[in-house]
Amino acid sequence: MSPETASPQRAILQFLLSLQSPARILVAISGGSDSTGLLLLLNEAVKATPHLKISLCAATVDHALRAGSADEAREVAALCASLGIPHTTVIWEGDKPKTGIMAAAREARYGLLATAAESFEADLIVTGHTFDDQRETLQMRGMRTEQISTGIADAVLFNRRFWILRPLLFSSRADIRAFLKERGVPWIDDPSNEDVTYERVRTRRKLSADAGAGRNIRAAWEERLALSARGAEWLDRHFTLHGGLLGQVTPDGLRQDRVVLDYALGRLTAVFGGLPFAPGRAHMEHILAFVTGSEPGRMTVGRVVFDLRRDGLYLARESRGILSLVLQPGEAGVWDGRFYARNASAASIEIQAPKDTSRFIESITAQKRGGWIPVTSTGMRECMQRLPKGAWKRAIASAPVLSAGGNLLSEESVRKVELTPYFAPFDRFLTRFDFIFANRLSAVFATAPYARLPLRSIDGKTI
Repeated sequence: MSPETASPQRAILQFLLSLQSPARILVAISGGSDSTGLLLLLNEAVKATPHLKISLCAATVDHALRAGSADEAREVAALCASLGIPHTTVIWEGDKPKTGIMAAAREARYGLLATAAESFEADLIVTGHTFDDQRETLQMRGMRTEQISTGIADAVLFNRRFWILRPLLFSSRADIRAFLKERGVPWIDDPSNEDVTYERVRTRRKLSADAGAGRNIRAAWEERLALSARGAEWLDRHFTLHGGLLGQVTPDGLRQDRVVLDYALGRLTAVFGGLPFAPGRAHMEHILAFVTGSEPGRMTVGRVVFDLRRDGLYLARESRGILSLVLQPGEAGVWDGRFYARNASAASIEIQAPKDTSRFIESITAQKRGGWIPVTSTGMRECMQRLPKGAWKRAIASAPVLSAGGNLLSEESVRKVELTPYFAPFDRFLTRFDFIFANRLSAVFATAPYARLPLRSIDGKTI
C-alpha cells in the first residue's frame, strides 16, 4: 500500500502480495464505482495469482435510509453471483438518529461488516476508499486545524477484531471508472453523493475545480508512526498505573519533548476520561501549560482530574457524571467509556461508582474482594500507604462497583463477570499509526494485545 501507487491494477497486486496467506477477504461493496471496481480488481488479481491462496467474499450494507436501497443491494448480489463470489446483504435496522446520521451510519456500517466477516470466517475487510476520498478528507481537516493530517488511514482495527484495509487509497476514482468501462460493468450512483447539505459533497465540488490539488502524506505518516513509537517509549519510562484507576507521570516525564508529551497525555486523557478523542488543541495547550508549570495544583479537563504534585502528575477520572450500567444475564456493554463488562451470571447486575467512597473503602478492605475488581484488598492497602491519599481517594471514587439487588457481589459472583479496561480512543477504531502506543498501553493495563496487521509487508518493507 504505497502512496506512490497510482494504477488500480498495480495497487491491488501489490496489496495481495503484501498479505499474509492463506487469507479470506471480505469486500465491502455498495454498488458504487469505487467498491465495484475494488471487487472486480480483486477478483481478477486473485484468479491470476492462485499460488497466493486468497479467496473473496462480499457484503453490502443496506442502511435503509432511502427508497431503492434494497433494489441496489439485489443488483450487487446478482453481480457477485455472476462472479461466483459469496455475498450477503446486511440491513441497518431500528430507529435512525435525527442528527449525526452520517457518523451513526458509519458506526452501524462497520459493525454490520464485522458481523458479516465473522459469518464468512473472513480474516480481514477491505473498502473502496480512493485518493479522491483522501483529498477530500485532507481538505476538510485542513479547514479545522493547522496541524498536518495523516488523512484516511490505510489500515484500521475495528473492535480489536477485524482489520479494515484500503488498498485503493492512492488510486483515482477516474482510473477505477475507466477500468469498469473497459469491462462494460456499470455502477450505481448514490444520490446522496450530490447532496450539498453534506460537507464532503461541498468539499468534493470545490476540489473538482482544482484537479491539481493534493498532498503527499508519506512524511506525515512516517512522522505519526515515529511519534507513536516515541509515545510508547515515554509510557515505559515515565508512566505508572496504580490499581487500574490512578495514573502517575514522573516529574522527568513532564520535562520530555513537548510533541511527545502532547501526544501521550492527550491519549491518556481520553483513556482515563472514557472519551473517544483526545482533547482539542485549546484544551491540550491548557493541559500542557499546567503540567509543565512549577506550581502544584489541580485542574479538570475532559472528565479527568490532573493533580500536579512534587512527585509528579496524577490522573484520575473525575467523580461527576458517572452513569450506572445494568446488564442482564448474558449481556455485555461498556461502562463509563472505561470498562468493558460481560455478565455471565444468572442475575441482573448493576455497575456504578461508589456512592460513599470512605464507607466503600472500609467495606472493601474488610472483605477479600467484594464487588470491586480492579485491585485486591491487599493491593488497595499498598496503594493507600504509598500514594497521596487525596489522589487515591479520588481514583476510588471512579471505581466500578458491581452489585445485584443493591448488595455488593460476592467474590464467587464477581468471577462470573468479565470486567476489563476499555480504551475509548482505540478499542472501537484503532489506526495503524497509533498501534504501537495503544499496544504498549494494553501492556501497562495488563490487557490482551491488539490483533496484529494481517500483512507481511508495508510499502515493500517486511513487518
